[in-house]
Amino acid sequence: MLSFINIFRLVAFFEGVSYILLLFIATPIKYLSEDPQYVKMLGMPHGILFMGYVILAFMYKKETHWTNNQFLVILLASVIPFGTFYIDRKYLKKLA
Repeated sequence: MLSFINIFRLVAFFEGVSYILLLFIATPIKYLSEDPQYVKMLGMPHGILFMGYVILAFMYKKETHWTNNQFLVILLASVIPFGTFYIDRKYLKKLA
């Protein structure tokens, strides 16, 4: 059975993967071949995963007693490519 931290780690992983795919594959295809299909296909799942990541971070903050600076880093990592992988390694893996 998945624990809450493992669900958060899973969402963080998929959010990071979807963001990388969106930035480095779908967006170049959109502008180089003028085909927005991949951005449309990856945009909605990424948006849902992003919102899930932020909501889960807020929910998990109370349990972990992260400082405001740590929490800010965790939230900012969701808008930086490969950021959620760093957060998983630095903060979440220790808790699992």
